[in-house]
Amino acid sequence: MKFQRQLSLKVIPGLENHYINYKELKEVIYGIDLDSKDLSRTDKFVETFESELLKAENYYCTQLENYSNCLSELRRKYYNEPGVENSEEWRAALSELIYSIDSLLEFSRPNIVAIRKILKKVDKVVKTNFSNSLWKNATEMKFVCSEKDEILAHEARKLWRKAILSKIPTDEIESITIMNGTTIKSIDYGLEEIKTIKDLNLNDFPKGKISRVWVTLSEDGLGNPIKVPVIIAKGVGEGPVVGITAALHGNELNGIPLIHRLFTEIKPNELFGTLVAVPVSNTPGYNLSQRGFSDGTDLNRVMPGRADGSSPQVWAYNLMNNIVKNFEYLLDLHTASRGRVNSLYVRANLLDPKTRKMALLQNPQIILHNTSPDGSLRGSAMNIGIPSITVEIGDPSTFQKRFVKNALLGVTNILSYLKMIPEKCMASESEHTVCSRSYWIFAKSGGVLVVLPEVNTWVRKGEKIAYVKDIFGSLIDTYYSPDDGIVIGKHVDPVCQTGTRVLHLGIVDGKLPGRSDDGHL
Repeated sequence: MKFQRQLSLKVIPGLENHYINYKELKEVIYGIDLDSKDLSRTDKFVETFESELLKAENYYCTQLENYSNCLSELRRKYYNEPGVENSEEWRAALSELIYSIDSLLEFSRPNIVAIRKILKKVDKVVKTNFSNSLWKNATEMKFVCSEKDEILAHEARKLWRKAILSKIPTDEIESITIMNGTTIKSIDYGLEEIKTIKDLNLNDFPKGKISRVWVTLSEDGLGNPIKVPVIIAKGVGEGPVVGITAALHGNELNGIPLIHRLFTEIKPNELFGTLVAVPVSNTPGYNLSQRGFSDGTDLNRVMPGRADGSSPQVWAYNLMNNIVKNFEYLLDLHTASRGRVNSLYVRANLLDPKTRKMALLQNPQIILHNTSPDGSLRGSAMNIGIPSITVEIGDPSTFQKRFVKNALLGVTNILSYLKMIPEKCMASESEHTVCSRSYWIFAKSGGVLVVLPEVNTWVRKGEKIAYVKDIFGSLIDTYYSPDDGIVIGKHVDPVCQTGTRVLHLGIVDGKLPGRSDDGHL
């Protein structure tokens, strides 16, 4: 199916005129006179592109302001007019608002996809990379980067829960249908009791439903269970079991909203196979806002663990044997480490046909051939026959909407390819940047570090990439790129010690080594 047709199926009826006009932009591209070799001919494209951005931005910002004002008014009435929640008018207004905010949430994603596609197309046609600056402009738009719509949706549902659902006996609530066919299920509001189990057996869960459980992996000093949350969408038809893990490093958080969003979109009665997600795989580290386990151990270096080992080894063993053993495919979601930033990229063993296909479908900016370091979750899963990839989604300790939405597109592509969902793949029209290997450049001296290139940009061999000054401001070291390559990630914390990682450089030479490990920590 052509992308233009795919895009039209994602457009919310009635809002067609507010979306990026992909068709018009494509026509402008094919109208560029390439024989003239005059790049100013692209001015028409730039002008049209920026106009389309503003069109989508104006609609998004206007609606966001309207919905915010509406929610404020509904909240004011709730707190100042006793009994207003029993009014059909008030209830109808709140339910309509929830539906409208949900529509706004769905507005951004097709536009982001259209932007990425059209910029790749223009670079392909004019054979240049001039679109980099246009992509940067796009990512500054609120409909791409703002999280206020998600916050607003949370607040509106919170008011619904407080004003309406809390007044209905829990045992009577199965679901409540609000205007326009939107159904709010009791499970969405934590009204059902979530069970705690020790071993995940997918046969125990009903077909055609989404289930939530806690799985105990360890115990604390008082003998209380330490557990992880698990969400299961079990389809009505036969199909594979796909597992998604996030926050194995406790401060790498972008995978959490991706999983939440994915399970709001999944329709179990149209699903073939089973989707299992662990939004936080390292709850002790998550609660401490740190990368490692409670004792600081990197869980992604002690897999598959030991039943009779240290605390992190036991945790790793139980994660593998009580949960991961159920999977037939694994997507392990990560971000950069503290003090660093990443592009959106995938680590995969590209010599393995299944993981190569998963990496390509994920539709990242960069695909890195990486056979996984010893002790990693991905490597341990591969060792027991589970095709696995690692998806690096931006930066630590934050939610980044544009990265999450792009990575979510890749996850749905994989589910589509496996014939688990009816949607068609929306894979890239152009080649990804495939790195056959990569390595980190390390600092030789301590001081104040400045890294010059941005992530996902190219550097030439011998190009200046970083410098270090002492605390008095004198230059003590300058770093140059050892090879031509692409910047996968970099250090952004100015405080630099000897051995600090400076820049992660991806090498594109087409020669895939049998073993490739960048030494990522």
